[in-house]
Amino acid sequence: MIKEAGVFDYIDRSPSDEEFREALKASEIYDLPIMAGGWYYRLGRDESLFEQNIIKGRLLGSKVHNVQVTTNHADGHTLSNEEVAEFYLRAHDFGMRHDVVACFEVHVNMWSEHLGRIDEVASLVKRRGVPFYMTLDHSHVIFKIDNPNEQMVQNMKVGDAGRLVLDPFKPGNVTKKWIEANFVHHAHARCAVPANPVNTWATHPDGSYGRGIQYPFTRPMPG
Repeated sequence: MIKEAGVFDYIDRSPSDEEFREALKASEIYDLPIMAGGWYYRLGRDESLFEQNIIKGRLLGSKVHNVQVTTNHADGHTLSNEEVAEFYLRAHDFGMRHDVVACFEVHVNMWSEHLGRIDEVASLVKRRGVPFYMTLDHSHVIFKIDNPNEQMVQNMKVGDAGRLVLDPFKPGNVTKKWIEANFVHHAHARCAVPANPVNTWATHPDGSYGRGIQYPFTRPMPG
């Protein structure tokens, strides 16, 4: 179905062990390469999973692996910038050995949800002589604009002098800074608007609604 659409150059997927062979075979049959993959990782638990996914990516012919690192370590503590940077360095080294670039994504529920931390971690990485590569999903910035509740997640401060600028049309905004610093190696595109409302069609186990960057999935009408 993707091939028949005629508008896609590749698939972005990290197949499970069970579907790996079928995914590789289908990719070859339909001449649709699996050029990217991605997963989310909790440090202290998922380091070996990351390596497995990189090796899968190499076998699939992937060029990049999108990396989401959760805010907290497996033991419950909040990751420091130094811990994120150390994992980035290991991930970068392992990925490059397999010709797959590890790109750390700006994403909710991850260390990078505090948008100011990205520059800080990148600075630590660059001090070690290693380039910092990220995945930019602009929606995770856009939906926080004019959205005080979302801005307070991880106590992120925006708007005042010297603080984060989210609006992409204003000078010094974070997205432009990342692009001009040449951090962005991979990108995702998803619809979002400033003060994006919550997804009232989806709830988490605790009863809270889905966040503004989650699609409101509903069953289509007949036909």
